[in-house]
Amino acid sequence: MAGHYMKEIFTPLKIFGIKFFRNEENRIYIKVFNRPRKLFF
Repeated sequence: MAGHYMKEIFTPLKIFGIKFFRNEENRIYIKVFNRPRKLFF
């Protein structure tokens, strides 16, 4: 996944350590706490 541009999507779940990211291909990734990003959609 090196070299990919990702933008964080604001959600209230960030308070609980769950973050969503969108890359330049409009795919959505999820990151839970300190684990690596995983493809969500």
